[in-house]
Amino acid sequence: MKRFKKTSIFTATIILVLGGFLTWANRPYSSLPNSTEADQVVVFKQQRIMRLLYDGKTLREYQIALGDNPEGHKQFEGDERTPEGTYSLDYRNPNSEFHLSYHISYPNADDRRTAELAARDSGGNIMVHGIRNGFGWIGCLHRFTDWTDGCIAIKNQEMTEFWQVVPVGTSIEINP
Repeated sequence: MKRFKKTSIFTATIILVLGGFLTWANRPYSSLPNSTEADQVVVFKQQRIMRLLYDGKTLREYQIALGDNPEGHKQFEGDERTPEGTYSLDYRNPNSEFHLSYHISYPNADDRRTAELAARDSGGNIMVHGIRNGFGWIGCLHRFTDWTDGCIAIKNQEMTEFWQVVPVGTSIEINP
């Protein structure tokens, strides 16, 4: 009987701790007003942050996850690096396998040339996106490791806001 009591108390404690942790990971924050519109997105890979700017002023800052191999500029398909440089957010995908996605215009002409010189494919399909569909409950815990194939990931609530305030064609500057 004592063993059953200890096991039950231990199990209940674990469930409470995990529940509290997941509640913290998905805590709400106040969204930007609907009329807000960013005119630039700036990423700092080393610091794992992405900023939405309007007229040079920060509207919002998100903590991000990057590709599995984040250091350096993306060279070719499969290197799991996030590109560096200035690109544009050229189209959105509401039917992504992740919670919404916004395409980054990688590769540009220089990226294609670099890959060709190495006899490799430059790759593509680099996105800003939320968490994989069905796993949104992870919330900000996804940022504890770099897990994408070269994309920039934010939690789903943040991606919904990003989708609403960043128009197609917005510049994205990705810094080391």
